[in-house]
Amino acid sequence: MFGLLALITAAFFSGAAIYINVAEQPARLVLDDRSQLAEWKPSYKRGFAMQASLAVIGLLLGLIAWWQTGVIAFLVGGSLMIANWPWTLVAMMSTNNKLHNTDLKDAGPASRMLVEKWGGLHAVRSALGLAATFAFLIACSSASP
Repeated sequence: MFGLLALITAAFFSGAAIYINVAEQPARLVLDDRSQLAEWKPSYKRGFAMQASLAVIGLLLGLIAWWQTGVIAFLVGGSLMIANWPWTLVAMMSTNNKLHNTDLKDAGPASRMLVEKWGGLHAVRSALGLAATFAFLIACSSASP
């Protein structure tokens, strides 16, 4: 049961992350600099809250499933889910902070470059979510009676 919940959590995380990269970010990039930054700020705040929570829940469910079954792929999946936290804190946070601290009246080529950079960094979050989803899928297949 916990393994399936971990799989569902990872799939939700991945779906949200991929949506950001394939739909939201490209739509944002066609906006003028000020509108782009104005859209990014509240979008990031909402996405961060959701994805951060899902990463922790995915880790916990993966750990419980691993503890119950001994299937190492549950541990791998949980580790991949929580890897989003250090990636965000180490690799993305300076870009996030620069964007958050940029006043809308100061939006321009520099903020556009930061939003574009952010999209590439966020793609790693999508990849981590997908890898976790596949790890949980393999684990669920291995743990099935």
